[in-house]
Amino acid sequence: MTTALQIIELFAGTNPDGEPVVERMQVRVNEDDSVQLVRSPAFIKGIASGDTIKVNREDPEKPTFELIKRSGNLAVRVFCRGDSTKLSDQLTPQLEKLGGELDMESPRLLVYSIHVSCGFAEIEQILNSVCDGANSVWYYGNVYDPVDGQTPLNWWQDILKPE
Repeated sequence: MTTALQIIELFAGTNPDGEPVVERMQVRVNEDDSVQLVRSPAFIKGIASGDTIKVNREDPEKPTFELIKRSGNLAVRVFCRGDSTKLSDQLTPQLEKLGGELDMESPRLLVYSIHVSCGFAEIEQILNSVCDGANSVWYYGNVYDPVDGQTPLNWWQDILKPE
C-alpha cells in the first residue's frame, strides 16, 4: 500500500565544475520506506515512472538508490536546441495514443513515460519522425547501462515474454 506524495532528491551527476547535481522527484512513499516514482526523471539514468526504489542517503550530497521493482515503463528524454513547444505538439498526441504520458516539459526538454509493451519499433518510429537529430534528439533513460551507455539492460525480456 502506498501513502503520501513526497519530494526526494537523487544524485544525477556532476556539473562542469565537478560539483554534485541532484534531481528533485515526486514519489509515493510505501510502508516499507521504499518509494514509487510518479514521473520519469530527466537526468537520472536507469529508472522510469512507476519504478520502486529504495533511497540510500549515506552521502547527503550524492543520494543514490537501489532499484527494487520495475514498472515496465520506458523513460524517453527529448532534448532540443530551441523551444520544445512545437516538438511537444507533434510528439505528445502520438505517444498518448499508445498510452504514453508527458511527464515533464521545459523550454528545451521533454520527458515521456511509455510502457515497453507498446513496442520499441513503434515508439522509435514516432520519435524519429519528429526529432531531426540536429535540432532535437531523443534518448531512452532506462534501456542502456548507466555506466557505459551502450549495453542494453534487457529488463524488458520477462515483461514481453508470451504467456
